[in-house]
Amino acid sequence: MELEIIIRLLLAAFWGALIGAEREYRGKAAGLRTTIMISVGACFFTLMSQWIGGSGNPDRIASNIVTGLGFLCAGVIFRSDNHVSGITTAATIWSVAAVSMGVGAGYYFASACAALMILIILTMLTILQDKIDLINEHKTLRITFKRSDAGHARCKELFSTYGIKSKLLMQHRNIDHIILEWQIHGSKHAIESLYASLLQDPIFEELVL
Repeated sequence: MELEIIIRLLLAAFWGALIGAEREYRGKAAGLRTTIMISVGACFFTLMSQWIGGSGNPDRIASNIVTGLGFLCAGVIFRSDNHVSGITTAATIWSVAAVSMGVGAGYYFASACAALMILIILTMLTILQDKIDLINEHKTLRITFKRSDAGHARCKELFSTYGIKSKLLMQHRNIDHIILEWQIHGSKHAIESLYASLLQDPIFEELVL
């Protein structure tokens, strides 16, 4: 029994470390140590759930692991302006805990398959995502110009020139300036060319992409 407990905890730590290493390499909030701690904790909670709940109620504690993970997942999701980051890392935390619960319950093969699938998704699909971004990338562009300048018309002209699709999200006016915030999407090359042209245009005083 004692050896089985050690094996389960070590397996959970192993799968957590593999997935955490990928997150650590990419500089994400939930790195190596975090995913290992989540894995070992979820595995041990599952073991405790089986012991305390017994045969009649083995999910007594384990059923609350997913709910409790919401606290950690919320901590790695950040929002700035119209950009949200950390959702993939939050989903990874949730998935790592699921793998470790499987290990804690003794389902080694299913847990190994799930862990390998998570690694494939995080590594191989990132390459596919980068290729998709080369074709169609979404950005938020904030532009500031003087009220006396025709900045809106100039933006639409440049968008058309580089084949960029756009949507005006926000327009703010003060005494001297107008601030426009656009949601744009197009190929990576087109967006880079657009940004270079915007930087060289004397109408625009401030750009944030």
